[in-house]
Amino acid sequence: MLETRAEHWKDDWKREGIQEGLQKGRQEGQASTLLRLLQARFGLLPAWASERVATADSTTLDQWTLSILDAGKLEDVVGAEPI
Repeated sequence: MLETRAEHWKDDWKREGIQEGLQKGRQEGQASTLLRLLQARFGLLPAWASERVATADSTTLDQWTLSILDAGKLEDVVGAEPI
């Protein structure tokens, strides 16, 4: 019985690890795409903007990617430079 439970836990941890890995991969892909789009639209990006994109969550990356369509400047997408 304990052995069976241990196998279930192991399988659960594997699934969770796979899901986390897939999510991280998707998020990194979103960030990479957004960075390319921002560079194409606004030119060379300052380090603070690249860092902000690299650390953003998936929902924020989605919002920023869509906001490129209407943005007049980089700050309209990722916010103002930190002080």
